[in-house]
Amino acid sequence: MDQGQLGSMLLKKYRCAHSVRTDKALYDYVQEIKAAKLRGSEPLNKVAFDSKLHVMAHALGTHTTVSRVQGSRLKAKREIRVATLFKDAPIEFLRMIAVHELAHLKERAHDKAFYQLCCHMEPEYHQIEFDLRLYLTHLDLGGTLDWPAGSLAKPSLPD
Repeated sequence: MDQGQLGSMLLKKYRCAHSVRTDKALYDYVQEIKAAKLRGSEPLNKVAFDSKLHVMAHALGTHTTVSRVQGSRLKAKREIRVATLFKDAPIEFLRMIAVHELAHLKERAHDKAFYQLCCHMEPEYHQIEFDLRLYLTHLDLGGTLDWPAGSLAKPSLPD
């Protein structure tokens, strides 16, 4: 940071932005991770980019459960929202946020079990989270990064 190399270091490590541009594409991407890594978890009703999430002050993404009474039953709808800032970020950052929010379907608190689940879904979770925090620090210091557009190929899922 002191040498002004943070942006170029991130661009070298994460070469291009992902191709997930719409809420539908984001929903499909998150559902694929969920199907591969969290088969028995509760269903998701909505996954969307949210321009109202202010990353620096609040969160990278959110997970909510809205419960409604329908007749004699209680229905729960689960939603994940991702800050719009991540429309133009590397797929690794988007995947890390998706994994984090998906982990909240099983583990509510940010405890040891939560982070073990995150690492199960994305083995490089902690490194990517660290790099994402560096990216946010770079932005907070007034830097910008224009990730080159990625290929139109479907982003790969974690192993």
